[in-house]
Amino acid sequence: MMFDMDQLDLGRSYKLLSSSIVPRPIAWVVSQDANGVANAAPYSLFNFFGGHPPVVCIGMGRPKGRDKDSLANIRATNEFVINMVTASLAQAMNTTAVPFPAGVDELEKAGVETVPCTRIAGRRIKQSPVALECRLMQIIDVQPSSAIVMASVLAMHIDDEHVKDAERCYIDGSRFDAIGRMESPGWYTKTGDRFVMPQLSVQEWEALDDKLQNVCITPR
Repeated sequence: MMFDMDQLDLGRSYKLLSSSIVPRPIAWVVSQDANGVANAAPYSLFNFFGGHPPVVCIGMGRPKGRDKDSLANIRATNEFVINMVTASLAQAMNTTAVPFPAGVDELEKAGVETVPCTRIAGRRIKQSPVALECRLMQIIDVQPSSAIVMASVLAMHIDDEHVKDAERCYIDGSRFDAIGRMESPGWYTKTGDRFVMPQLSVQEWEALDDKLQNVCITPR
């Protein structure tokens, strides 16, 4: 079935994309306003788009054409933190998605502890195994429904237990127990079911038996 996106309204267009592009990593964003009041909220339209310089992008909705607290804070301070969401933090993350009034500290409501950042003025979630300190590069306003936040990563905090070789930046991501966003409403997935599929050279692929060319998967 073909869907002509020009014939869909905002709700149906979003539903179609969010139900099909899965799983999606979750950026648990911690920001603060100009007065230092903290805010936390999860965003699943997120990924990294460059390794050097390290660049991340987040899609943030603008309901009724207005910025949510996270986006307003990023515009005001140019800084924020992205925290990884693990299975053990899922409920706390979900609490921070509750539409509390402006000025409410979602981190306090969720019962999570924060620690100071090193390169920016904000704070990061202590229980998260990975946190990215970010500085705003550009905001692309997608009128009227959303904005794309592009930022550079100034520093990464990774729990020591997941760092296998610091010099080579070899991280054991299999132990993060991260979760990803699936279709709405409310569906998530864990990332524990993994497999290895090595990238082959042309010569390696040609050397494979025809029957094996599509069966080069190793469970992990």
